[in-house]
Amino acid sequence: MWSLLFNILLILLSVLVLWGGAVWIVESAARIARRLGLSDLVIGLTVVAIGTSSPEFAVTVGAALKGQGDISVGNVIGSNIFNLGFILGGVAMVRAIATSRTMVMRDGGVLIAITLLLLLFFLDLHIARWEGMILLALLVLYIGSLLYFREAIEDAPPGEFRWYEVPRLLIGLALVIGGGHFMVEAAVALARMVGISEWAIGVTIVAAGTSAPEFATSLVAVLRGRHGISAGNLIGSDIFNLLGVLGLAATIRPMTVDPSVYSSLWMLAGMVALVVIFLMRTGWSLSRWEGALLVLINLIRWVLDFRS
Repeated sequence: MWSLLFNILLILLSVLVLWGGAVWIVESAARIARRLGLSDLVIGLTVVAIGTSSPEFAVTVGAALKGQGDISVGNVIGSNIFNLGFILGGVAMVRAIATSRTMVMRDGGVLIAITLLLLLFFLDLHIARWEGMILLALLVLYIGSLLYFREAIEDAPPGEFRWYEVPRLLIGLALVIGGGHFMVEAAVALARMVGISEWAIGVTIVAAGTSAPEFATSLVAVLRGRHGISAGNLIGSDIFNLLGVLGLAATIRPMTVDPSVYSSLWMLAGMVALVVIFLMRTGWSLSRWEGALLVLINLIRWVLDFRS
């Protein structure tokens, strides 16, 4: 009984920590971007995206070091599908997300190209060290191009830049990562108490928990009108996961995967294409009903996963 109450309390506390950390991230990131002459979108695609992808980084690289290729690659692909379906769709259901032609055509196009490249790399169900190094090189090239070809700065965020914005951003990232970790630990403990299988816990609670930083940050950003940070965080996280996380894991240790991973990669390609189509057809924004459809598609995928 006490264990049940403790885990419920820990989940509630983790949610509060996640929310508070996300608020600090959004506010500080917007002011840092303004100070550096960068747009919300660029800061969302880089600093915020890389920071909120830390849980995926830890899980994927750790699995690669242990020779668990299916877990390593599956975590990246599953997390990206979750980001585009449940998180992007869920945030859009709360409030329609406004993006820009630049983000959709440039960053959406980059994400599609990377996914197609990975389909080519995994044709033999293996990713070699040299392929991982190519992915890392593409990440450096992408980030460099974002900083070099910077777009016009959006509206200035409320408040002036202060010296503590950088440490506050780092503390905010630590809070959302820590909050997500403890939320997963407590949720897994509760699931085991009610008899849910380890596999079901992995594809639901753990998948959702590692994406909790992206969800909290994107939701807070869109509620505060920082759409560039919200959308940039999710698209940037997906790009960083595929190029940086998967690239580093393959460079450390080449991996062979199960054929089911390849089918999941096709699912990711379809999700990316669908999101880009949605954004193009509605004036570079994602409406509530489109967000609901993305969530529904992912729910169906989860049901099929359980049945299989």
